[in-house]
Amino acid sequence: MEACSVARIMSLEHFGLKFLPKLLALSPGSLGKFRKVSPAMETETVLKKLPELPQDVLRKVSPPMQTETLVRNLPELPQDVLMDIFSLLEIPDLMRAATVSSSWRSAYTSICSQLEQYKRPQTPCLLYTSESAGENVACLYSLAEKRVYNLTLSDPPIRSRYLIGSSHGWLVTADDKSELHLINPITSQQIALPPVITIDYVEPIFDDAGTIVKYGLPEQVYCAESGSKLVDPKMLTHAPDELRDHLYVRAFIFPDPSAGSYIVVLIHGPEGELSFARIGDCKWTLLPPGWDYKQCIYMHDLLYAFTGTGRIDAFDLGGPTVTRNIIIDEIDNYISWDMWYVVQAPCDGLLQVRRKIELIDAASEDLIAIKTRKILLYKVDMAAEELVEINGLQHHVLFLGRNQAQYLNAEEYPQLKANCVYFADDEQHNWKYKPNPRDIGVLNLDDDSTEEIVSPLWCSWPSPIWITPSLTVMNLSLYE
Repeated sequence: MEACSVARIMSLEHFGLKFLPKLLALSPGSLGKFRKVSPAMETETVLKKLPELPQDVLRKVSPPMQTETLVRNLPELPQDVLMDIFSLLEIPDLMRAATVSSSWRSAYTSICSQLEQYKRPQTPCLLYTSESAGENVACLYSLAEKRVYNLTLSDPPIRSRYLIGSSHGWLVTADDKSELHLINPITSQQIALPPVITIDYVEPIFDDAGTIVKYGLPEQVYCAESGSKLVDPKMLTHAPDELRDHLYVRAFIFPDPSAGSYIVVLIHGPEGELSFARIGDCKWTLLPPGWDYKQCIYMHDLLYAFTGTGRIDAFDLGGPTVTRNIIIDEIDNYISWDMWYVVQAPCDGLLQVRRKIELIDAASEDLIAIKTRKILLYKVDMAAEELVEINGLQHHVLFLGRNQAQYLNAEEYPQLKANCVYFADDEQHNWKYKPNPRDIGVLNLDDDSTEEIVSPLWCSWPSPIWITPSLTVMNLSLYE
């Protein structure tokens, strides 16, 4: 077998700029679940990634050969060379390459089984749905390629779900019975999370046949003397498909290296309590008393939770009993009515992000139109218990929305714009209601100008969410 075909991929001045794309951009019918919606991928999209091959790969190849021979021999490249090439591709390109031939598919399968060798940083994508695409189809807009792909997912239909979280390539969804599922839209793996009735405060209501027909959720009352909210014994009832409107706030997925698993943390009603479950758990565990939680982050084997008043609590989830420590009681300059996010900045510092929104005139009185107008950045000063405003992200970018907020180095993602914030719907009135216009775009911190990412998404349902594609598959046999 002749390895010199790799040299032809590398040598742009001799490469026939039309053959490799024809191999990768196959017909929609041959691509299965991961198929393109937009026009065929241009040659430059593939070639711009390939010259990054390491020198040890280049030394394996011999002088150039004719283009026709290249095309004939491409599927016969050595497995190690193919894997070196494939390791440079983002997941959409990688999955297309897997459909070229059996040897290319084998290289793709090897990469999937040895993910520690596949370290290509993945550019976040915007996941949304389209009525014309079908009930089970999710649309994935690639910022790297500025193209849309269709992903066919398993039931329950993605268009009937709420998307309440996204982390590490996984979505947390709530179906029309208010049950929660993890789903990886790239691999199609779906995992049922513990039943909704195992969340504290949720009471099932049965009919005579023993079928759940409603759920009870207690009201909250405000205690003026203590300045806190208490659970009212009075129960409000909700139909199974309506409970999710009142119960779920947001969800996070965190790797748990100590257990080789994942932890799902849920902020839920009646009023912003915290519960968590590890993959394989049969019930949700309510964390020690606390309420009004808005954001979470997991680092140094501790869960940090942030309230609407700026209090920061830390939870150790690793022991036989969960303990809570108050890191900062309250932050003086915290403005509770804005949306806040938290990310881990370089040097293990914490960065809080304030997203200022405003209501704008809508086309109908029944709509609530919200627009992001400004993003402010603050370093958390633990010692002084205050937020210190900083000026811009310099060479970094942020992704904000229902997803776990991401803080990325733009130098590693040349397709992204430095010192910019990529945002999607988050405010409760927007993401839970179908008719509302969507608040999606890119905000430049240099001048607070905004631009669209992809349109039209004004009435897309469920509300679009950022996700970073991942090939991770969870081994559920470990939890049986």
